[in-house]
Amino acid sequence: METRDCTGDSASVRDAAASWFARQQAQTLSAAEQAELAAWRLQHAAHEAEYQWLVNLWSATELLPKARLQALCESPAVPVKHRSLLRYAVAASVLAVAAGAGLWMQAPSSAGYRGEFSTVLGERREITLPDGSSIELNGRSRVRVHFEHQQRKVDLEQGEAMFSVAVDRDRPFVVQAGAGQVTVTGTRFDVRRDGDEAQVAVESGHVRVQGASAPEAVNLTAGLGTLVDARGRVAAARPVDTQALTAWRKGQLVFNDATLGEVAAEVSRYREQPLHVSSPALARLRVSSVFKTDDTDALLKALPRILPVAIQTRADGSQEIIARK
Repeated sequence: METRDCTGDSASVRDAAASWFARQQAQTLSAAEQAELAAWRLQHAAHEAEYQWLVNLWSATELLPKARLQALCESPAVPVKHRSLLRYAVAASVLAVAAGAGLWMQAPSSAGYRGEFSTVLGERREITLPDGSSIELNGRSRVRVHFEHQQRKVDLEQGEAMFSVAVDRDRPFVVQAGAGQVTVTGTRFDVRRDGDEAQVAVESGHVRVQGASAPEAVNLTAGLGTLVDARGRVAAARPVDTQALTAWRKGQLVFNDATLGEVAAEVSRYREQPLHVSSPALARLRVSSVFKTDDTDALLKALPRILPVAIQTRADGSQEIIARK
């Protein structure tokens, strides 16, 4: 996408912000373009102000269909003469939905904002927050967002989320997950909650992880992770494969020398009924492969071809991995 530094031309800045914002929401930006957008927002205060204006409108409703944004942005390069129309089309659409829902007077600001978001089995969802941060939710996940003047807080009540946190050194971003708490000022990391346990993996930046019963925090940088157990004890930092751990964002399950027990537990998160392993000996078998989160039946078909196992269906309809006879 071609952009130019036009801080002296407010209309052009608005047009560029609208084009960037629409393509971001329609998920048409490549990794290189994501970096270009970040650089553009940092280039001048006017750039960030215009972009945040659209973010705040969008966050007021979350009701505007992505298909409408996609239609606005079918061409990666929006002609200059159409950019003003694009900006006002996006704004007018969001305003119309907000007005129709009676929400305009309650449009959230970065401070004093509250929101609740959830997903069902097989659903993935991305939420843009008023401060420019974003949350990607895995299936069967639920978060509550509570922003105040001195702190931005998210409660991960269930499931898994990838956080991309906008830098604000005066207001830390705190994620509460079971007995664990993750504190950052600006970074990108994944948190998964299993009951009161929480797993944390950092893709970029720096986070501080603290448990309910641990006086000392564990500091994580890119490529490191930790586990907070149900009693609030934090394990030492360890190297993790962040690409594998966050492959769910692409609809993938990636197993690198995982035990069959670990595979069954992970696959169960993406099925209506849990997947069981019949014995501890079978659970120790190792698996390395890639599967789709929306087609776990393919994994069940593949396992007997790569391991000495068979799949049987229980009376309750769930599947069990047993030794091949």
